[in-house]
Amino acid sequence: MIRPKSPFRRIAAIAAGAVIGIGTMTMFAAPASAHHPEPSGTYCLGSNGQVTVTWKVGNSENIFATITAVSSTLSSPLSGDLKVGATLEAKGGKRLSATQTHTLSDPKKKPKIELTVEARWERPDRIVTEHRTVAATKSGKCAAQPTPSPSSPTPTPTTTASPTPTPSPSTVSPSPSTPATETPTPTPTATTPPSEPVGTVESTCDKLTFTIENPADGKTVVMTLTPNKGEAKTLTVEPGKTGSVSFDAVEGLTVTPAAEGLDDNEPIAWEKPADCNPGQGGGKDEPALPLTGAATGGIIAGAVVLLAAGAGLFVMARRRRVRFTA
Repeated sequence: MIRPKSPFRRIAAIAAGAVIGIGTMTMFAAPASAHHPEPSGTYCLGSNGQVTVTWKVGNSENIFATITAVSSTLSSPLSGDLKVGATLEAKGGKRLSATQTHTLSDPKKKPKIELTVEARWERPDRIVTEHRTVAATKSGKCAAQPTPSPSSPTPTPTTTASPTPTPSPSTVSPSPSTPATETPTPTPTATTPPSEPVGTVESTCDKLTFTIENPADGKTVVMTLTPNKGEAKTLTVEPGKTGSVSFDAVEGLTVTPAAEGLDDNEPIAWEKPADCNPGQGGGKDEPALPLTGAATGGIIAGAVVLLAAGAGLFVMARRRRVRFTA
């Protein structure tokens, strides 16, 4: 009886098991929390100091979102379908749009034209709210509006010119005065303000999480988060860094943010996602493991498939062929 040697069989079995394991993990992995609206804007200047802005907002995710807040640095109203309560179609779909017409108080001064949009996404295991601020870019001068022509010409009355009197020799014409030379006023150099940080609020089955992304050219952000149940927490994020703070989810939990330059200090409530197991969130007596990705049923199914594949590959690796020779 000869036992054939297969030195590569065990290596192949281990490699195949790794491939299956990685594929299973990829299949059941949850998407990253990168939800955000995608605003953009352009503006043109008219001859009379009037500026016309066009805004558009897209979606970063493959599910629809709801617009929860819209604000502009211009005081004129927004006209279009971009408004609070509007539905933002999934990525690649129709973008929401709006226009603004505003007359500048000083046409020589570069205007600050920015739009801030906040949106909300509801997934089975999480609810995400995030905002983005964008500055409109100049697209040139606005096209001149055509002047309507009159339907019929207005007749011009005919007048008889009276004879022009001849000036007497004693009349002396005044000498023209030399116009004064104006000294040009230097235009002040505009200072670019630092970029604003981006805040995200995420409600999962067991946590209410606040995240701040601070751009590299921003200022250090110090935010105090005070819950209605429990102790306050301080979140400090330096430029170019990202930080987060979480609170345990309980029914009725609200957290009030406070920071320098923060206009909205309204309490933020924890919202329970739809796909939470009994006992998750809400301060139930029986604690459960947090959901950090896909649903529990999908994780269990993936584990069963992985174990079955590993067992089969192990048996194949241990099996030996038996060959009889005369």
